[in-house]
Amino acid sequence: MFRSLYLKIVQTFISVVLISIFISYFLTPFSLNQEEIFKEELSKISMGIAQVIQMTGPESIPELIRGFDDENLNILITNGEYTFFVNEGDDRLQIRKKDVEEILRHTFDDPVVLVDKDNRSARIIGVPINVSGKKYALITRIDYEDEFEDIQQGIFMSLVIVLMVGSLLILLASTYLVKPIRNLTHAARKLAKGDFSVRVEKKEGKNQDEVGELIDSFNHMATEIEKIDMMRADFVSNVSHEIQSPLTSIKGFTKAIMDDVVPKEDQKEYLTIIYQEIERMSRLSDNLLRMASLDSEHHPYHPVSYRLDEQLRKSILTTQPQWEKKNLSIELDLEPVEIFADKDLMEQVWLNLVINAIKYSHDNGTIEIAIKIAGGQIHVLVRDYGIGIPGEAIPNLFSRFYKVDRSRNRSIDGNGLGLSIVKKIISIHKFSIHVISEEGVGSTFTVKIPIRH
Repeated sequence: MFRSLYLKIVQTFISVVLISIFISYFLTPFSLNQEEIFKEELSKISMGIAQVIQMTGPESIPELIRGFDDENLNILITNGEYTFFVNEGDDRLQIRKKDVEEILRHTFDDPVVLVDKDNRSARIIGVPINVSGKKYALITRIDYEDEFEDIQQGIFMSLVIVLMVGSLLILLASTYLVKPIRNLTHAARKLAKGDFSVRVEKKEGKNQDEVGELIDSFNHMATEIEKIDMMRADFVSNVSHEIQSPLTSIKGFTKAIMDDVVPKEDQKEYLTIIYQEIERMSRLSDNLLRMASLDSEHHPYHPVSYRLDEQLRKSILTTQPQWEKKNLSIELDLEPVEIFADKDLMEQVWLNLVINAIKYSHDNGTIEIAIKIAGGQIHVLVRDYGIGIPGEAIPNLFSRFYKVDRSRNRSIDGNGLGLSIVKKIISIHKFSIHVISEEGVGSTFTVKIPIRH
C-alpha cells in the first residue's frame, strides 16, 4: 500500500509523543521526590492543627477535631500511657510507645515524620503539645495519595495538550517539508516522459538544506540530459548528412556510368570521385568507431615511456605525401624528451593535428612543429600560417561534427570528428590542449603535458 512521506512524518511524530506520554505517566512517581514535595506541607498542616488545639479548652478539643471531618486525616492525642483523643472507630493510627516518646522529646518546631507501614502514600506527623498543663503528642495521619494522583493527572493533561498542539504544528510543518519533494517527484515523472526542459523552482533564501542540494542536483541532471539529448539529435543529423552526401554522389555517378550517359573517356574521372567518396565514408566509419571506443570505459589504455620527439618525426614522415602535394615547408624544433602515455593514442593526436595544419595551410606555406619545456610542462606546438579560425568558432572547435565551414564546402575534406578525437585522447591522459588563431593569419595548437618525475 502506498504511503506518502507526509503521512510517515506525521505518524512517526504522533507515535513518538504517545509513547513519551505513556512512559512519562508511569515514571512520574519515580522521578518526583515525594518526600521533599510533601514533607514541608504536611508538617505545616500538623503544626497548624496543634496551634488550634492548644488555643482551645480541653473540653472543646473533641468537638473541634471532629469538625475536620476528612477521611484522609486522622488525629490521635496521647502521651503513651493515656489517650486523650482518637477518632471514633478509627484503627488506622497504630503507633508504638517508643515513637510517642520520640515525639515528646522533640520541640514544637521540629515535628517527627514517619511512614505508615500499612500505606506507603500516608505519613504520620507527631508534634508535642500542652493540654491542661500536661505534655501530649499530637499525632496526625495524612494520606496524600489523592493529591499525588492529581499531580499525575495534571502532568498527563499537559502532555495531551502538547500532543494536540504538536500534532497540529507537525501537520503544517510536514506540508512545508514534503512540498519540494512532491515537486521533485512531479518533475522526475515529466523528465521520464521526455520533457527535458523541466526544472524544479528553488526560492531564494529557502531550501538551504539537503532537499535544496537534491533540487540543485536534479536541475543539474536535467540540464545535462537536455544537452545529451541535443547532442544525440545533432549526432544523428550530422551522421545522416555525412553518410547521405557521399551516397548521393556514388549513386548518381554510378547510375550515369551504367546508363552510358558518361563518355568512356570520362568514366575514369567519375570512378575516381566514387572511390574518394567511398574513402570518405570509410574514414567516417573509422572515426565513429574510434570515438565510440574512446567513450567506453573498456577502451584499452597502455601507457609507456617513450621518446616524444621521435614520435613527432614519424608523424611528419607519415604525412609526407600530403604536405609535399601542397609544396609545404616543415620546420622542426624538437627537444629530445620522454613522456609516459599510450603511444598509439598519442600518435592519433599528432597525426590529426598535423593533417589539420596541412589541410588549412596555403600552398607553398610553412608548418612549424616544436617541443618546448616550460613551467614543469612539455609544450608541443603545431603552427600553421593558413586561413585561420574565426574567434566565435574556437569554443566549439572540439565539438563532434563541428565544422568552421558552415556551408560544408567539400573543397576542404573532413567530417568534424578529428579534433573531437584529439580532445578525448588528451582528456584520457589528463593532458590539456589550447588553440590560438586569427583569420587570415593562421592557427597554433598547443598540447601541454606534465613532466613525469
